[in-house]
Amino acid sequence: MKKCLIVTGGKLDLAFAQSFLQKEKFHKIIAVDGGLEAVEILGLIPDYVVGDFDTVNPIVLERFRKIPSIIWEKHRPEKNETDTELARNRGMTLACERIVFLGATGGRLDHMLGNIHVLYTCLQRGVEAWIIDNQNKLYLLDQGKTFYQEQLWGKYVSFLPYTEQVTGITLRGFRYPLNRKNIRKGEEAGLCISNELIAKEATIEFDDGVLICVESQDCV
Repeated sequence: MKKCLIVTGGKLDLAFAQSFLQKEKFHKIIAVDGGLEAVEILGLIPDYVVGDFDTVNPIVLERFRKIPSIIWEKHRPEKNETDTELARNRGMTLACERIVFLGATGGRLDHMLGNIHVLYTCLQRGVEAWIIDNQNKLYLLDQGKTFYQEQLWGKYVSFLPYTEQVTGITLRGFRYPLNRKNIRKGEEAGLCISNELIAKEATIEFDDGVLICVESQDCV
């Protein structure tokens, strides 16, 4: 599987990132503005650097400017897209089957919410896209999925409606099963939060809509 890593400018647990990158290899790396500083600490050389460069340390920026292999995509600060969205757009052109976002959850909540919406275009185009940090793995679902206990990011699995409504949800192999339940934004929010597998495998099926899925663990 061809994979792309996008490192954004949000807060990033560097110890976690280093551990994760020891186990995962990426064919393409994109640094987003201030994320270039994390990229340097992690010892990575990005293929692309994308953004308006209003938050990155100028000294770090200048060091990377000397690396001839990097492709630079500078955008005006006054734009309709976020820097992460622009990086996503670039990632979508690289024929990767999976895009992983690091640094997309910590810091400003408006940025984090925007980053969740960035995943939707990936879903529409059949590209697997994850936002991950040391506690969470977040992605969107538009069809059923099987979960394997030994592969979960943490002990909890939560589902929230991304679309206004998600219909016909059936959960099997979970502590709290469901049978053809409809859920809507803002209603019964706790119904699909903090579920757990009670078997080695569990499944979700649903008829229509898009779900936010979060595999998570408590702080360690």
